[in-house]
Amino acid sequence: MRLLLDTHTLIWWLAGDDHLSVRAREAIADTTNTVAISAASAIEIATKHRIGKLDGAAMLARDFERIVAAQGFDELAISITHARLAGQMNIAHKDPFDRLLIAQAQAEDMVLISNEALFDGFAVQRLW
Repeated sequence: MRLLLDTHTLIWWLAGDDHLSVRAREAIADTTNTVAISAASAIEIATKHRIGKLDGAAMLARDFERIVAAQGFDELAISITHARLAGQMNIAHKDPFDRLLIAQAQAEDMVLISNEALFDGFAVQRLW
């Protein structure tokens, strides 16, 4: 499977947090799966840390690329197609990071690993 981690999923994975479901943990740990982290997650973490909404994430905000690479995860850049799809979504949900993750999962045919049920209303497969 090709997996795309939601930002909170990445944070919980790195912290070994019990909020991460068993199914999600097993899928991420399965070496036959490809795990990707969106550039949108880097923006979200850096922004939330800068404005004080993500305490304890200084190292992740500062060393995002190194930490992602050390986990063996792939980086997923934001393409023009991803941006266009995210902007065209006719949804009330205004979070631009969620919109980008949905668009990337759709365009790249990836399974989105997230506890957010709001993703179920889109043409995207979600695992939790």
